[in-house]
Amino acid sequence: MKFVAFERSKQGTGASRRLRITGKAPGIVYGGTAAPQLIEIDHNALWHALKKEAFHATVLDMEYAGKESKVLLRDVQYHPYKQQVLHIDFQRVDANTKLSMKVPLHFKGEADSQAVKFDNCLVNHVANEIQVSCLPADLPEFIEVDLSGLKKGMSLHVNDITLPKGVKVLTKGKVNPVIVSVVAQAAEEEAAAADAAPAADAKGKDGKAAPKADAKAPAAKAPAAKK
Repeated sequence: MKFVAFERSKQGTGASRRLRITGKAPGIVYGGTAAPQLIEIDHNALWHALKKEAFHATVLDMEYAGKESKVLLRDVQYHPYKQQVLHIDFQRVDANTKLSMKVPLHFKGEADSQAVKFDNCLVNHVANEIQVSCLPADLPEFIEVDLSGLKKGMSLHVNDITLPKGVKVLTKGKVNPVIVSVVAQAAEEEAAAADAAPAADAKGKDGKAAPKADAKAPAAKAPAAKK
């Protein structure tokens, strides 16, 4: 994806506020051997670009002063309740230096799996993205995960995913974490029934709470013995 950036001469809270009023979003580009660079971007174009998954997970072409350079989106600050970008950060990309990036997972074949189609199981997506390391040219927009082979009781781990060439997963100390797990619906229903049982016992047949015994009520007298 490509976007156009312009030079931002002034910085500070007041300058950024005035810039937003004119329909621009302030930003910065850092990294590499060059000094950090203050930029401004058309807010409407940026807002629509941020809605696209590729803008967050791929190497971007930034046009600045008639030249193009490769950058990555690193951080976005949004207004608490307005549809407005307060600030955006980009990092320069070196073609010969590996980068670390979160890449989204796209799942397919779930409805055709034995677990869903025949065993009526639930498929839990434990993770929707993974951290990878690779050269900029090898960075994928997303990684496709085939779930058509899932069976009852199975779990899909990071090592089960087919990665693109040159891409390595970073697990942050975790050993082969789970990506997808399969749960039988019967087990879910039994657990729900077990949780609901105590509440049902505390109610009467009509669904209302059973009346409590009145401790102040007088005890019934025994009938007098006949003479």
